[in-house]
Amino acid sequence: MVSQRSRLQHYYPRFRPLNRIAVNVLLDGALAALAAPLARWLAAPQDGLLHPLWFLAGGGISLIVSGLPFRIPQQYWRFSGVSDLLGIAGASVASAFLFSIGLVCAGFPLPSVTFPIIYALVLLVLLGGLRVSYRLAHRLAARQANQQRVVLIGADTVADLYLRALERSRDTNIRIVGLVGQGTHQVGRRIQNVPILGHVDEISLILERMSKAGTLPEALVITDAGFRGRALGQVLNVAADYGISVLRTPVMTDLTPADQVQLRPIPLEDLLNRPQVPLDHAGMERLIRNRTVLVTGAGGTIGSELVRQIARLGPACLVLLDHGEFELWQIDVELADCVPDIPRRMVVADVRDEARIEAVMAHFKPELVFHAAALKHVPIVETNPAEGLLTNVHGTRVVADAAARHGAAAMIVISTDKAVNPSSLMGASKRAAEMYCQALDIQARASGQAHAMRCITVRFGNVLGSTGSVVPLFRRQLERGGPLTVTHPEMRRYFMTVPEAVGLVLQASVRGTAGKLATGTDDLLRHGGIFVLDMGEPVKIVDLARQMVRLAGLKPDEDVAIRFTGLRAGEKLYEELFHGREAPVPTDAPGLLMATPRVVELADVRAAVDQITTYARNGDVQAALQTLVLLVPEFDHNPNGEVRALAPAGAKPSGVVQDEQIMADGTEQMAP
Repeated sequence: MVSQRSRLQHYYPRFRPLNRIAVNVLLDGALAALAAPLARWLAAPQDGLLHPLWFLAGGGISLIVSGLPFRIPQQYWRFSGVSDLLGIAGASVASAFLFSIGLVCAGFPLPSVTFPIIYALVLLVLLGGLRVSYRLAHRLAARQANQQRVVLIGADTVADLYLRALERSRDTNIRIVGLVGQGTHQVGRRIQNVPILGHVDEISLILERMSKAGTLPEALVITDAGFRGRALGQVLNVAADYGISVLRTPVMTDLTPADQVQLRPIPLEDLLNRPQVPLDHAGMERLIRNRTVLVTGAGGTIGSELVRQIARLGPACLVLLDHGEFELWQIDVELADCVPDIPRRMVVADVRDEARIEAVMAHFKPELVFHAAALKHVPIVETNPAEGLLTNVHGTRVVADAAARHGAAAMIVISTDKAVNPSSLMGASKRAAEMYCQALDIQARASGQAHAMRCITVRFGNVLGSTGSVVPLFRRQLERGGPLTVTHPEMRRYFMTVPEAVGLVLQASVRGTAGKLATGTDDLLRHGGIFVLDMGEPVKIVDLARQMVRLAGLKPDEDVAIRFTGLRAGEKLYEELFHGREAPVPTDAPGLLMATPRVVELADVRAAVDQITTYARNGDVQAALQTLVLLVPEFDHNPNGEVRALAPAGAKPSGVVQDEQIMADGTEQMAP
């Protein structure tokens, strides 16, 4: 037998509409009862507002009866629309005439001939106004409940622009509850009625105060595009303590009606605090336009970005060379979409294949060659030493010699900071490649021949997001829920973005082929000078890992663990951009420095490269390494990933390191 409670629960949904209809009837009747004396007073103010109860009841009953044909009791106030208001208008007119006829029949004179019209209008205003007010109030309450409470961080002028854009947007779910400024003496003032809570340096105190008041925002929104680097990192750290996300607005000058209030995640690049370096675009265009340009390693991270930027400069023909078919296909599809008018050729070739490279150079006769092909991953080269030597040393020699034989004006070689005081086979092989190209360039500049090929070497550190680098690795580990693996808590690296690095490579190419340079750096070029990109301050890898966790809206060491795995073969803790004897020399181009490392006669380095190549091809790795050490005496191999000569506590690694100071490598190879 079903209990009485169960039966009520079973049938209760059927009675809910009846309850709502009853409430509608009572409310509408009460409003009509109030409308009757109000309409009579408007028609005859001298009669006052006091009326007998039957008069009020008559008004209510007449509306209830008149509203039935128009289904007034069944209306859903929260969703009242135009059709509902039309029904109310019809019911109001019918009720006014019914009530007026009732009064006449009862012998109660009408206050004026216009009373039915006035009564109908009063009913329409009261009934319709209450419904519209209820709907607007419900919508406002729901909107406020669903709105994201945010605090803006940035300059007052930019914050004002964003507030105006937010005001223009109809569908936004953002509510600004405060501003954090960058100016002084602004606390307590308001911008568009939004209070300024304090200075950005006081963000910790501001959030603590809001937490105690129970008004913590759900997000901090950075409005100033220039707010980045260490200050941004501090905001991220404080926000993570309170479980608040940090977002960024689009650039105010780029606002469009479609995305004017769209918030975006903080890009990792913003934490580098690297100012925009002005580039010589006119010089780059003069260098590239209407010339045949060949890029080796065109499918890699640096090679593909070189191809993108070169394509925009109008080459006569762009030759893309890589040994990977899929990588070539990817960049070809991208170029077909972005720059379809630029002639391009896809060449599958291995830079170690002398006959193939010779045939390619003879066929295309490139005027400029950008050599980005290399084996770059430190642990992989350690386990495949012969392949690393053949690709990085012999392959560079093959490309350079073939380019010179077929009339190339310049070859630009991409090198790495791991070539400085190398502890890995990869770094030592890249240093040997640097030395070969230095010797070629010294010979070309000493000859004085205009057609002699210039060989320009550009050295830089890690680039964010490159293939096989630590950033994509961390992202994959984050997607799996962690842990994030870092080799050592003191691991530091230099970082820059891929487009910035390639832009500076092109800048160095312009300077290296220009002949006379400012500040006397042309003398350095004649003596084997190498361009080095200004990488800024080194970044601790563990700090990078923690910031990536915070950018994902999680807490490091709580939501996502960070695990230290130990140095791997060939790695060192700190990278260097200059040898101890290589004092960095500024150039006339911002972001470019120059080093003057030790050089070797072309005949000697060529003989050493020949020996290394022969030994590597024969599988005699030990003999190849012995020759490599003779060529690169600063090579101090670290095959077991030992931690060597840690810097003193609190000391910062510098771009200039003494020869005897042995440093080490990082988690993932991100160099070019």
